[in-house]
Amino acid sequence: MPQNGQHAFQRSLPVMTSLPRPVYVRVESLPAGSFIEPHGHDWVQLSYAVSGVLDVRTPSGNFVAPPHWAIWIPPGVRHEVVTSDRAEMRNLYLDPEAAKRPRDRCQVLEISPLVRELILAVAALPAEYDRTGPDGRLAAVLLDQLSALPEAGFSLPLPEDQRLSAVCAALRQAPDDHHPLAHWAAMASMSERTLARLFRRETGLSFREWRQRLRLMLALSGLEQGKSVTTAALECGYDSISAFIAAFKRLFGHTPGEFQAALLGR
Repeated sequence: MPQNGQHAFQRSLPVMTSLPRPVYVRVESLPAGSFIEPHGHDWVQLSYAVSGVLDVRTPSGNFVAPPHWAIWIPPGVRHEVVTSDRAEMRNLYLDPEAAKRPRDRCQVLEISPLVRELILAVAALPAEYDRTGPDGRLAAVLLDQLSALPEAGFSLPLPEDQRLSAVCAALRQAPDDHHPLAHWAAMASMSERTLARLFRRETGLSFREWRQRLRLMLALSGLEQGKSVTTAALECGYDSISAFIAAFKRLFGHTPGEFQAALLGR
C-alpha cells in the first residue's frame, strides 16, 4: 500500500472480449511502483500475490493482499492495482456464471495451501485447455475451492464526502502524524463531532479505528521488505511496539513476527 502515491511503471491490460475458458490465468512479474489505470471487466478477477503486496483500489475502498492472500473483484467493479515493491502475481479471470462468491463487493481471501497449488497448476495450463479432460477437471476443482475460502479483513473503506477524502489522503501521506481529531476537523472545516459522525456513517469505522487500520495496512509492505517489527511500527505511526503487535494480531490474526516468518518461509 504505497504511502507517497508515486508509481513509475504503467501496466497494460490484456485485450480480450471474452474468456477462452471458465478459468484463465495471467502470470505477471511486476517491478516496484507498478500501476494500472482504473478499469473494469465483464468477468470476475482474482488477484493473487505469490510475493509482494498488492493494493487494489476501488471507489468504495482499498483492499490489500500480502503473499498467500488474494483479492476477489466482481464483474463491473472499477479498480486499479498498485504495487509499491516488486511482486509476483497471478491474475485469475473467472466466468461469472462459474464463480460462486458474492458479486456485490470486493473481498480479500485467505488462500489455503491446496488452493495455492491449484492456482499455480492451472496457471501452467494452455489458455484453451481441454474442458472435458483432466485440465478442465483441475480448473473445476479450483473454482469449487475458491467458493469456500474465508474472507480476511484487509480492507479500508473510503468515504465519498470530498472533505473526508482529503483528510484520508493526508493521513495516507503521513501515517506517523499524531495530530488529534480537532486538527483534522479544522482541516475539513467542520466540528469534531460532525467529522466523527460522518466518518462512522461513510466508512462504518470511527476516525480512530480507520486511522489504526490504515497504519496497520501500511505496515504490511515494510514487513514484506524484511524490515524489523520495530521499524515497521514506528514508520506507520506507532510509538508503542507492544500496542502495534496487539493491534496487528487483532486485525490480521497473526503477530507481525508470525506474519513475517510466513513470508520468509514461502
